[in-house]
Amino acid sequence: MDIKEIQNLIKFVAKSGASEVKLEMEDVKITIKTGTEKTETTILQAAPTQSVPQVAAPVAAAQPVAAKTAASEEEESDDAKYITIKSPIIGTFYRKPAPDKPNFAEVGTEVSIGDTVCVIEAMKLFNEIESEISGKIVKILVDDSSPVEFDQPLFLVDPS
Repeated sequence: MDIKEIQNLIKFVAKSGASEVKLEMEDVKITIKTGTEKTETTILQAAPTQSVPQVAAPVAAAQPVAAKTAASEEEESDDAKYITIKSPIIGTFYRKPAPDKPNFAEVGTEVSIGDTVCVIEAMKLFNEIESEISGKIVKILVDDSSPVEFDQPLFLVDPS
């Protein structure tokens, strides 16, 4: 089942007025739920087969490759001595527990194992992300209210 067929199926379900449709085939399981103004599609499993052509993701425009400067190499070697706190889930990164509250951590903040450094909101649930190491935060790698991916670096911590 290719992307065009899935899009057509979504449009058909939206027009039909059905609230939920489940479709299971050999290699794909799809659930489409319609709400008052939105259509939600969940693809549970998509096992690629030899007969189905693979659809490539859009590729960003090629950018010229710049030669590394001594300053960028030095910065990379400095970052290598730090430990990275990474996102354990996909969601939206927040530096504070509420808009009117202070940030969990700033550059220079000393953190211990178990200290909350941020929250990540996923599906209306706010998950506190705790430090797994002790040290001083030297760099915050993500902007507040930004989407983050699984295993994306969030903070650099100096363990010394």
